[in-house]
Amino acid sequence: MSEIQLGYGLASIDFVFDENQFSLLANESVMRKPLSDAEIGVAFDSPIASPPPDEIFTGDDSVLIVVSDATRATASAQIVNLLVRRLLQLGVSPAGIAIIFATGIHRPVTPQEKIDLLTAFIVQRVRIIDHDAYDFAQLTSLGITERGTSIEVNSALKEFSQVVLIGGISFHYFAGFTGGRKSVCPGLASAKTIAATHMLALDFETGGRKRGVGNALLDGNPVHEECDRVAEIVAPAFGINSVVNTNGRAVGLFCGDWRFAHRAGCVDYLSEHSIAISSQRDLVIVSCGGSPYDINMIQAHKALDMASLACKDGGTIILLAECRDGLGRPDFIKWFDASDSHGLGKLLRERYEVNGQTAWSLMTKTERHRICLVSELPDEQVRRMRMIPFRTLSEALDQTPQKLDGYIMPRGAALLPQLEH
Repeated sequence: MSEIQLGYGLASIDFVFDENQFSLLANESVMRKPLSDAEIGVAFDSPIASPPPDEIFTGDDSVLIVVSDATRATASAQIVNLLVRRLLQLGVSPAGIAIIFATGIHRPVTPQEKIDLLTAFIVQRVRIIDHDAYDFAQLTSLGITERGTSIEVNSALKEFSQVVLIGGISFHYFAGFTGGRKSVCPGLASAKTIAATHMLALDFETGGRKRGVGNALLDGNPVHEECDRVAEIVAPAFGINSVVNTNGRAVGLFCGDWRFAHRAGCVDYLSEHSIAISSQRDLVIVSCGGSPYDINMIQAHKALDMASLACKDGGTIILLAECRDGLGRPDFIKWFDASDSHGLGKLLRERYEVNGQTAWSLMTKTERHRICLVSELPDEQVRRMRMIPFRTLSEALDQTPQKLDGYIMPRGAALLPQLEH
């Protein structure tokens, strides 16, 4: 017998399992140590397809630093501190530096989260801007893309002479990867622009995903390509893309040109965060990896998406996701009034909303698998989403056939199972 700790919110769940029944799907062979401040400085000075910061920023510049919100682990506290110090050394005025949270249509960042993401030192000394995708007073129009998407972004992106993007690289179920261009769109775009880019993931004729859309897909992915076009209009001066470990510490950093550095990071991430499986199995136990990956149901769905790749049709997935912030948006639950995913697809064609697409994706999985959700969500909400509610892993296992061969995924959204052919 073996024992593993599975992340659940800010704590963990101990699980003792039989190695003859369960196989562990994890990239435990990747044991990178956290980057030191000096190593991050070296990454700054060894950029990909870009001059180093010393040749980009001068004392005449004003600099906007874009960072992710509390739904992402990017090691921003360490990175931002070092970047701000570097900018000050280069003569940029403290009054000329600001930080903006790329929240997209997520909820605002709380005061405590700002300290956690940036440190109290930075919060007390650097101007902080909160993005609101619904506040027209914050937004400016930059025209229309070739595909006809109206480009509306936070005005701060044009009020500063230089923009730096800081994001974390991980898989994304329809944009391919997080990080890079996503800091601009959807991160700092209007709700209208976000909807226009995200709806490109769906093929309304077939009722499914468009070709090229999915985890780890960039080339030919219409969502990625349209968000990339929006970011290109903004023309960021520098990009910093982190890869973090289970504790949220940076273990990899890809700096430089906002587009090429991000692509290099994605290639590296895929090589070390994918795993070949010979077959799908009847049971998958998947943890999101704890907070912030299971902060709400919309974020937790990403781990479920990965688990579905390892589970047979008709099999059982046990998802461990605390969801201390609830669903992620109060209007998320309304989409589950649809009779099935086909009906929900019709609703999205008539009145598309970004979170409706996440609901559609979740519903397609409940139609293929028996999904048990271990969470703090109200039972009624869980059942309405077509899942079976539990409070503990033991309770969920008691209601599951005992001798099913299974997989255990301790960091669900951070590992891509790929069937061998």
